[in-house]
Amino acid sequence: MTTRRTPGKPRRIGKSGEEIFLPQVESSDTSKNRRGRRPTHTEHWTKVTVVLFDRQIVFLDRLGADIRAASGVAISRANVIRALIDALSESDLDLTGTRSEADLKAILTARLGRYRT
Repeated sequence: MTTRRTPGKPRRIGKSGEEIFLPQVESSDTSKNRRGRRPTHTEHWTKVTVVLFDRQIVFLDRLGADIRAASGVAISRANVIRALIDALSESDLDLTGTRSEADLKAILTARLGRYRT
C-alpha cells in the first residue's frame, strides 16, 4: 500500500539541527553488510568541513603519494591534518598571542626550522 504525501506538509530529509551535534555511535549490530572502508577511529569523532586552497590540496596529495611510493602505506589528507593538529596540541608552543593566519604560519615555520619569505 502506498501513502500519499500531504500537499501542505513538506517531507523532511536528513538530520535536524539538534541531531548534527550528537556524537557518532557505532552500531552493535555487526551482521550488517557495510559499504566502504572499515572504521579505524578508536575515539569519538565529528565530521568537520574546512576550506583549503587548491595549492594546499595539491601539497597534501603529493605528500600522500610520496609516502605511498616510499613506504607502500597509504596516508590520507585527513591523517596528515589530524597528525599536525595532535602534534601542535602536544607541543609547548604558546599561540595565544597570534592575531592572524600569517602570525601562526610564521611561528610554526620558525619552530619547524624552515622559513621562506
